Amino acid sequence: MSVRFKATHRVKGHRVALRGDRIQVHGTLRPAVSDQMATVQVRHGRRTVTARRVNVRPDGGFSLRLRLRATGTLAVRATHRASSQIRATRSNAARVTVFAPSLHFGSRGGLTRLFQRGLNRLKYPVHASGSYDAATGRAVMAYRKVNGLSRTEKPNAGIIRDVLRGRGGYKVRHPRAGRHVEADLSKQILALVDGDRLVRIYPTSSGTSSTPTVRGSYRFYSKTPGTNAKGMVDSNYFIRGYAIHGYSSVPAYNASHGCLRIPIPNARTVYNWIHLGDRIIVEA
Repeated sequence: MSVRFKATHRVKGHRVALRGDRIQVHGTLRPAVSDQMATVQVRHGRRTVTARRVNVRPDGGFSLRLRLRATGTLAVRATHRASSQIRATRSNAARVTVFAPSLHFGSRGGLTRLFQRGLNRLKYPVHASGSYDAATGRAVMAYRKVNGLSRTEKPNAGIIRDVLRGRGGYKVRHPRAGRHVEADLSKQILALVDGDRLVRIYPTSSGTSSTPTVRGSYRFYSKTPGTNAKGMVDSNYFIRGYAIHGYSSVPAYNASHGCLRIPIPNARTVYNWIHLGDRIIVEA
């Protein structure tokens, strides 16, 4: 007799889920005999969380959906009482670690690492260190901006679930523009794009209403590494004095004198990716 899960995640080979998730449990009874019942039991340590009896199909298979209401490591096991056709048996325990869907600065562990990996798959760059750090906060800010959510660096339960499911990515606007940068002034985000493939996405802060960022399609004509007298870091100029550059202050709203500010920790990566002659498309 055996049981296995469906609709859970993995961290270093361990099954992981979130409290409130529904998981599919599949089991098999061998030999396959008609008119049998199995009991699926979920235990948290020595405590039985739930036990449900299910019909075994003629092919020996059985399944049910369970809502996970407790956190911690849960063990799921199936048993079969002896009948006139088959002796008593039980499966090995299949285990799943259930986390509360909550993260904040300083959070550490499997859920944090899983969330960071999900952000990376969606091209919000962050190192999957397992520690909720400043880089993770910046990635969450970009995610929230892309999806029209309130602009903070902390995810709620819905964001955590969506990221783990691969939802909430940025849709490339100009898939035929070749290697280019897309700057969305309404969302305050900056996307590096290679053809129709999203490479990375970052939060940005563009010009204020009194010093707006120019809109249109331009080519990068000059690049200046390092920090200049105005505090601009690793600057990529696309028209006159307008540039993408790192800066010490990148608020969630428009605050620059017309340039596209990005966080200093991301500036060198962006600088190295952009080539002279690459296009930037700036629009609302």
